[in-house]
Amino acid sequence: MNYYFNRTKNRLITIFISIFALFSAVVTASETIPISTKNTMMVFGVKESQELTFLYFGQKLANSKELASSPYPWTERPAMPTFGGHRYVNEPMITATHANGELSTELYYVDHKTTKVDDNVSVTEINLKDNIYPFFVTYTITSYFNEDMLSQKVTVRHEEDGEVRLGNSYSSLIPLHSSDLYLSHFYGTWGDEFQLEEEKLGHGIKTIESKKGVRTTQSENASYLVSLDGKAKEDVGEVIGGALAWSGNYKLSFEMDEVNNLSILAGMNPFVSVYSLVKGEVFETPDMLTTYSASGKGLVSRNFHRWARKYGLMHGDQERPIVLNSWEGVYFNFDENTITNMIDDAAELGVEMFVLDDGWFGNEYPRNSSKAGLGDWQVNKKKLPQGINYLAAYANKKDLRFGLWIEPEMVNPKSELAINHPDWIVKRQGREALTARSQLMLDVTNPEVQDFIFKVVEDLLDDVPNIEYIKWDANRHVENIGSNYLSKEKQSHFWIDYTKGLYAIYDRVRQKYPNLILQACASGGGRIDFGSLKYHDEFWSSDNTDPLTRVYLQYGTNHFYPAIATGSHISASPNHQTKRVTSLKFRTDVAMSGRLGMELQLKDIKGKDREYILKAMNTYKEIRHVIQFGDLYRMHSPYDDSGWSSLNYVESNLHEAIAFLFTTKHHDDTIKAILKFKGLDPKKTYKIEELNIFDKKSFHGQSVYSGDYLMKAGIMLNATYMYDSVVLRAVVVD
Repeated sequence: MNYYFNRTKNRLITIFISIFALFSAVVTASETIPISTKNTMMVFGVKESQELTFLYFGQKLANSKELASSPYPWTERPAMPTFGGHRYVNEPMITATHANGELSTELYYVDHKTTKVDDNVSVTEINLKDNIYPFFVTYTITSYFNEDMLSQKVTVRHEEDGEVRLGNSYSSLIPLHSSDLYLSHFYGTWGDEFQLEEEKLGHGIKTIESKKGVRTTQSENASYLVSLDGKAKEDVGEVIGGALAWSGNYKLSFEMDEVNNLSILAGMNPFVSVYSLVKGEVFETPDMLTTYSASGKGLVSRNFHRWARKYGLMHGDQERPIVLNSWEGVYFNFDENTITNMIDDAAELGVEMFVLDDGWFGNEYPRNSSKAGLGDWQVNKKKLPQGINYLAAYANKKDLRFGLWIEPEMVNPKSELAINHPDWIVKRQGREALTARSQLMLDVTNPEVQDFIFKVVEDLLDDVPNIEYIKWDANRHVENIGSNYLSKEKQSHFWIDYTKGLYAIYDRVRQKYPNLILQACASGGGRIDFGSLKYHDEFWSSDNTDPLTRVYLQYGTNHFYPAIATGSHISASPNHQTKRVTSLKFRTDVAMSGRLGMELQLKDIKGKDREYILKAMNTYKEIRHVIQFGDLYRMHSPYDDSGWSSLNYVESNLHEAIAFLFTTKHHDDTIKAILKFKGLDPKKTYKIEELNIFDKKSFHGQSVYSGDYLMKAGIMLNATYMYDSVVLRAVVVD
């Protein structure tokens, strides 16, 4: 009897527990906070306990309030997880040591408000507070409606009696739930930046991070794609893309728990970066930009490009000039006549901007190599007796604009600056200062150093007002920190304060010289991030100008960063970095797929090649509006087995498109490339013209096709040999 009674009782208990578990799994949000763009939505919830939860991110919902009764517990995740709060055991967004030494923080919802900045931009601020301490956090989400872009950041302050020490201070958290998630990210090294890698996300933590302090995107990049339904495809499938707007140490964390809940955290790297806040001090994290696509990763790229041209890039609505940079043409070995001769050739071949690279400065310690002179920003009188003014004026007389290279954050030990201001140099206390590329770093956390760097720029531009372009370089990273300016208690502030100090300099430069063209360079691609780009017009994606390498490198880069900002130069053959021999046509076509420039000695281009370059420069001027402002569509990936890479740009009104195809491996003569355009109007008729023909045509079909045919059937191209390339123009026939 007792046995049956106990068994019945146990069954009833089991049923009761199951019912309780079902109801306890229902989201108990008493309020939802929807944040919308044109096609997407992010939704937060506020529980009756005043806990802020993350409910949803994806396609726009007709009624976000339905999330409040969702029966799925994985839709209700902490939106601002902290250490010691709400039984959260994964990596938290915020960790803090309070003034009394307490390590735990519990944040609760206070209120929120949404402010409409204009017809396209809205800002939602969600205010939270610890339930015991006067510790306040504001979660700010900015919505860019037409670009389908969200920007997230966190602001922290406190009113405690004493200092609060921040550990983790991430900018955003995106929770997901799936068992078939794939991560695409980008890695590399000097001369081989932004290589694409895709992997399935499994249990545990995958991190993408930098601890370099400067040149933080030289290897990994602070951007990612997560495909929610298998490997990422161009035109189908759900994909989330994110990019951090920060030029210092960063960390992207992808943590999948035992029940397939993924947490994507992004922000400043907490590595050796405990940050102490005094009472009332405000600490703000960088913006984390995020977009969602239900139509593959191609749309993620277009969303980022559209946003960047309007909000994330200086002068994103202005055409970029064709640049000749002196570096690979002459390196350090030049004099006044060398430069004026280069300017003459540039003017003859249709170049619009001449940029004098490294080697123009230093007298006591002349800059004839990378080993001396850095920091002494006076014109080398032996090389350039008539100064920069003369060269800039000479260029202007030839209808060329003029630009200059600087590296103002760095210093050579062999320099007047290093001798006069050893206290300005980043170095370990009591230990040898470590050089890289024969140079040391200036301590940009120090306001005196910030003033010095700004004055370097100010003196140059005020003395030579017709300098219109600055290439701002940074050729080493931080290996060991040590600041004479920061107190011993605040040495760990260096990583964050260096970047904030650099941004303070950029701000001053931009306020005084709003029309200056600035290129972000850091040994090539070391500063390709939206934190830097909001002050810059473009970036130098790599010191490697080899065209085949650039096919892969620019394919990766342009997943997030637009062609208008991608400096891409025609260089010599054999290439100076890889020694690869390629045709002038292949080098030209690859360079034209970005912001076209040149990086070689133009006097070496002769005869038929010279005629070809002049025609190509004029062609680019006719079509660059499509490349620089059009929408990017990728067709063949260089990472696939096809042996081709192809893409096209399309005007927003779908009137004109420019397509590029590059051959990346040899094919048999019987194997032809089929290029299917993307993004055209299927109902319109387009005329096809092959551009940049050198000695043979690659396209032999009829000249007029419907957009429908071009996208579905495509056209056949004779591009079979290694380093073959084709450029096509499609224009609507009236």
